[in-house]
Amino acid sequence: MSDPAKLSDEERSFIERFALGPIEDETNWIAAITHGSTGVRDDYQRLEFLGDRVLGLTIAEALYIESDDAEGRLAQRLNALVSGKMCAQIARDIGIREVIRLGKQAREDGGADSENIQGDVMESLLGAHYLTFGFDQTRTLILQLWQDGLDGSAGKAKHPKSALQEWAAGNKRSAPDYDLVDRSGPDHAAQFTVRVSVHKVGEATASASSKSEAEKLAAEKFMEQFG
Repeated sequence: MSDPAKLSDEERSFIERFALGPIEDETNWIAAITHGSTGVRDDYQRLEFLGDRVLGLTIAEALYIESDDAEGRLAQRLNALVSGKMCAQIARDIGIREVIRLGKQAREDGGADSENIQGDVMESLLGAHYLTFGFDQTRTLILQLWQDGLDGSAGKAKHPKSALQEWAAGNKRSAPDYDLVDRSGPDHAAQFTVRVSVHKVGEATASASSKSEAEKLAAEKFMEQFG
């Protein structure tokens, strides 16, 4: 078993590739890849909080500079680009799952493949990078990792919940009603099932690893069936 107070050779190799340079103090980097299920005091949650803010500011600045869109459109793109889904996608692309430290049960339950956990660790690594190298270097790293997202269509299409809301209003129907009908699985790998309904029209149900994603998928299904 590897020393929990030190990075393994595999972990160090990954982090130095991620950081774009050598690291000295391992403390924040160890915390950044450590899930609460391990039972240690210093897990990734505080660094995730910090990394989320650094990511948000970097992407907001990039969108402001690159586009003259109105505030609403900028916010829509920002929300898509800093979403847990986008963070998890980038985390998968760079192989984060291989270095996430999980408790035995969480690993057996598939925690390393959890979109929520991978997205959280992505943000915590950004937090550790910011503390190690400062904002300018972390901004450069984020812009490299998020380049495809910034160049692509993320957030440009109308969010399914917004589209459904506008459809209901345009057809003189009551506002969509979202209900959480089921939550299953352990906290680190939970599944949420949501039903969306519009009075006298119909309903659709979808499941995902977060309540917000389940609502989005349910709205998409509703529009496919009734829109």
